[in-house]
Amino acid sequence: MSRAEQEALVHSDPVVVPTEFGTFDTVGWRVPVPSGAPGAEHLSLSASPPPEEAHLPPLVRLHSECLTGDVLGSWRCDCGPQLHLAMERIARHGGTVLYLRNHEGRGIGLINKLRAYKLQDAGADTVDANTMLGLPAEARDYTAAARILTAMGLTRIRLLSNNPDKVAKLEALGITVTQMVPHEVHARDENVNYLRTKRDRMHHHLTHLTPGETP
Repeated sequence: MSRAEQEALVHSDPVVVPTEFGTFDTVGWRVPVPSGAPGAEHLSLSASPPPEEAHLPPLVRLHSECLTGDVLGSWRCDCGPQLHLAMERIARHGGTVLYLRNHEGRGIGLINKLRAYKLQDAGADTVDANTMLGLPAEARDYTAAARILTAMGLTRIRLLSNNPDKVAKLEALGITVTQMVPHEVHARDENVNYLRTKRDRMHHHLTHLTPGETP
């Protein structure tokens, strides 16, 4: 990242935020986009590792905004439980959860995600529903994430993820991922087909896809 790009980042001072899942040093970030517009605001939640894990590369979870899962508790996806598990793991082992805005529906936006849901209810899987709408199956951009991680000094990390594509995209942006740490949550009857599509068509490393099975 150039010095000019680094200076263009806007961030708040860290504040302590106690949550149900742990206490975090929390920073808001704004990353300008190439057009010069302000860009979305993102959030980092960080905790210090225990002494016995301080020598390891920090754990990082990139969590894509999902209003239906994170806020409404929707069971159509696994986003809410993944966020909560990430916060628990980071509180215990140290590291950072980076909450990324403008990633709704893998980057297609909230309205298009709801349109895709309608097609899924008619039998399409998540990949085909997007393409039927003329949209990519995966539209997320991790440039902002890489810039924030670099600004935080987190350029060599262990990534909490089941998604090898996320690893490849981060590494292309200059972030070294030393390990992809599995991050599975319970499957449910309502989302098991969604998770199978992640595994079978998007190559996520998922092994516990029986509803109620403990990862």
